Amino acid sequence: MKALVFLAGTALSLATVAPGTAVAQSADILGAISAGRVAVISDGDYLARTYADSVLAPKEAGHRDVLTILSIANGRVTRGSVPVSNSVTAAPEILELTPDGSTAFVTERLGERPDGGGTVRDLPPGRRLFAVDLSDPSTPKLADTVEVGINPEALAVSPNGQRVAVVSNTADAALLQIVEFADGRFGEVARFDLAELGIPGSLDAPRGGVTATNVQWHPSGRFLAANINTRNRVAFFEFADSDQEPALQPWGNSVEVGRDPFVGRFTPDGRHYLTSNWGRDFTATSLDGRIPNASSTMTVIRLADPEASEARHERLMTVDTGVSAEGMAVSPDGRLVATINMRGTSFPPGSPRHEREAAVSLLTFDPAAGRLHKVGDYTFEGVLPEGGTFDLTGDHLLATVFEGHEGAGPETGAGLEVFRVIRGDTPSLRRIARVPLPHGVHHVDISR
Repeated sequence: MKALVFLAGTALSLATVAPGTAVAQSADILGAISAGRVAVISDGDYLARTYADSVLAPKEAGHRDVLTILSIANGRVTRGSVPVSNSVTAAPEILELTPDGSTAFVTERLGERPDGGGTVRDLPPGRRLFAVDLSDPSTPKLADTVEVGINPEALAVSPNGQRVAVVSNTADAALLQIVEFADGRFGEVARFDLAELGIPGSLDAPRGGVTATNVQWHPSGRFLAANINTRNRVAFFEFADSDQEPALQPWGNSVEVGRDPFVGRFTPDGRHYLTSNWGRDFTATSLDGRIPNASSTMTVIRLADPEASEARHERLMTVDTGVSAEGMAVSPDGRLVATINMRGTSFPPGSPRHEREAAVSLLTFDPAAGRLHKVGDYTFEGVLPEGGTFDLTGDHLLATVFEGHEGAGPETGAGLEVFRVIRGDTPSLRRIARVPLPHGVHHVDISR
């Protein structure tokens, strides 16, 4: 996340990896996972330490905002890339593929760096949603662009791939927007003010203190969820097309969860919603005060019967996960959950809270009982890991690493940390290796 309100600073690393090296490593490592395409987004403007000093990466470092597509066929990996404006200051939910892998969507919380820009203040507010054509994944192409509300924080693609939901936090309103998409082009943008959907603000702050950081489609495509992290709540909405006009209305009650619910996921069976609660203190005036020492948490919400005349969602339980959990992933069968934990890698060297190792927390989920159980933490070296995903079978987990520590080589620099899922009564993770990728990796998605 690019603003101090969202993250912390870390070490500077200008280590780069030659493209050929990354491809060779990808072929060795990713060839065995279950996916046809792996999409990875990188922010070239920020360094981890930018959160502390507001200074952007030097031009001579050669970093850039880029979408990388790794295609897997018969155990072989090919690579394509295209420049796409994006920002690590958002939640790691600004990239998603259509279910068939034909299109990648990206949105930008902050816009592109202007000529001569050197600090965070030089970055304009973002306002664009991009569609990238992956019909030839070796040469991805920008297919279309549409403007949404400024400072878009997260997006989600509908199960049929025909709509993109985007949450934006403007000065006046927290917006949930539904963007039509067909034949490779964006259509109309329907904008809904969350205050008018039952999520009003009451504080003397922008939007009354309401900030939305996550949006997700229910597997049925009928409902959506939005995480309101500054109010410690998750809100649910029912979607419908009325006379060809998209419509939203509240679906049941919003649910109070743990502190700072940053990201979330519906379970694959559509019966529960899981939210990862980072736990930041937004009243703190220092970085040390804002970023928690205690573990983040995860809350289970049992969803109402979709056909009930009066929908009532229920909070079932909250469990500890790991320190500074930012991203999360749910396995395709819904029985495994992972959080991607920055730990103290968000603090610069010299800080008493600085750590070289981040971690993934693995949890099991019982869909029948709606119960989570933490299995353990699996550490790895790297700075600011944020996004993550299981592969199509749930046999592998991929976690992003924004950059390496100063002097890090490709084996511990920016890229994808790859884990094998070990099945059994007590599942576990086994680290395989890291796929080197361009500086600034902060989210990943896969498709068939």
